[in-house]
Amino acid sequence: MSTSLLYHGFGIVGYRYVRSDYQKGDIIFTITREKFSIRCPTCKSKNIVKRGSVIHRFHSLPIGKKQTYIKTEISRVECRECNTIRQADIGFAESRFTYTKALGRYVLDLSRHMTISDTAKHLGLSWDLVKNIQKKYLKKKYSSLKLSQLKRIAIDEIYIGKRGYLTIVLNVLTGAVVFVGDGKGSDALEPFWKKLRCYRKLKIDAVAIDMSPAYIKAIRENLKDSIIIFDHFHVIKMFNEKFGNFRRQLFHATKELLPKSVLKGTRWLLLTAKEKLENTPRKQQQLEQALELNRPLATVYYMKEDLRQLWNWADDKVAAQWHLKSWIEIARSSGIGMLKKFSDTLEKHFDGILAYFDFDALSTGPLEKYEQ
Repeated sequence: MSTSLLYHGFGIVGYRYVRSDYQKGDIIFTITREKFSIRCPTCKSKNIVKRGSVIHRFHSLPIGKKQTYIKTEISRVECRECNTIRQADIGFAESRFTYTKALGRYVLDLSRHMTISDTAKHLGLSWDLVKNIQKKYLKKKYSSLKLSQLKRIAIDEIYIGKRGYLTIVLNVLTGAVVFVGDGKGSDALEPFWKKLRCYRKLKIDAVAIDMSPAYIKAIRENLKDSIIIFDHFHVIKMFNEKFGNFRRQLFHATKELLPKSVLKGTRWLLLTAKEKLENTPRKQQQLEQALELNRPLATVYYMKEDLRQLWNWADDKVAAQWHLKSWIEIARSSGIGMLKKFSDTLEKHFDGILAYFDFDALSTGPLEKYEQ
């Protein structure tokens, strides 16, 4: 390997190639620092004296399916100009990390098109390393964001696999992520509230969230003058979860009375938006058969579709208010316990659901793209 290849292939400047080693299928390139490139990390002076060194190895860009590492000596230097003693800058990596800057950039490029798990698998890296690279990038990019211009935000949690959740705060007007918190619930938002307290004149007029009691409490305590908007995606998601449980209970209660083929395998059909089945006659027929033979199932299904129309077809808040009141009344008179309970939930959050029409359809929808 030449010094030119170090620069063009790995982005390494100011080093000289020494040798290559091959260990258990991995390639290890040993390089050494050119003396002229070592400077004081504080004042950039060349008037320095070496005060010891350590050998460090960094994970680098792969060559095909081979894992590669850069091994080098990191010097500690004393500056005769500013009298500081510090570890010299490495250039192609940061000493507190185990990977090169080039690998970090490559991981971020891939992460725009792949999940954390897929990126890790493709590069032969650990899930934790890929996540940490992304986390470091997000903190660097958004930690210095000025929050003084925040007007409308959306808060949601995203699932990132076995490792749990992240809580994301989005500036709805610009599309920028302004906060990423570990975990979910109100505790994950504490650092965000702490930041906001530095902006005394800040006025956030609307916040889109799900109907989580923890989020509602957190907003009312920290943003007392903000209007809460209950995200319509989560309203329908909550209804579908209740509907799924209702269907399951119905299946067990009627399995001796109805053919097995009627309810079995209909979960997806029942929860899918009606318009998405228009080009699948066979599935439409299966759904209609199940609905014809079970009146309670049909009632809940059509109520689900009618609830969706609140956001799809209502032209303004007045029409939406009439639609929602009508839906709650019909649900309560249906005689179906699941619909009665859900109508109570909607009535409890009535103003927050309709606030959607006061703020240009504000929702947490844009955050869905961050789900891994």
